[in-house]
Amino acid sequence: MKIPAFGYETSEIRSELDKLRNDVSIAVVRAKNPFNVGAIIRVAHSFLVKEIFLIGVEPYYEKAAMGMQKYENIVDARDEATFLDLVKGRPLIGVERDHADASLWEAPMPKDAVFVLGSENDGVPPLLLEACSTVLAIPMYGINHSFPVTVAAGMVLCEWARRKDPRGRLTPEAL
Repeated sequence: MKIPAFGYETSEIRSELDKLRNDVSIAVVRAKNPFNVGAIIRVAHSFLVKEIFLIGVEPYYEKAAMGMQKYENIVDARDEATFLDLVKGRPLIGVERDHADASLWEAPMPKDAVFVLGSENDGVPPLLLEACSTVLAIPMYGINHSFPVTVAAGMVLCEWARRKDPRGRLTPEAL
């Protein structure tokens, strides 16, 4: 179901959405694929994340974001050090199979976590892995090495949301 913007200005819609935002954020570093980055913006909007950090040069396709970039707080961080300054004091959780210390199902997920996702080929860079309080892996059963980064973002945010409030906004009581 599509919900029209009812003729409100984008700034008015953003202001109202900001009142509903969760404290969780997501960071994308070296994704290398503008379609994936755009799709992550769309996925992140579905969970009303606090902000989306794009680390380094991360162009995105607006078409893949389905217009949701207009309503999101997208923060461009020039490099990894700049990103770390921006999130100082917040728990970072890496999403990286090869360096994981917990599974998606068992990893701690503080309400103000920043999930850090790297590219499907290179993963999360070492500097950011070192800064993470937890590195989680998403259980896999096939022979492929990783999930598409967009899928991984959705799975991680979904598990975070399930723990926070499994009802989401599906019921009138949850509104």
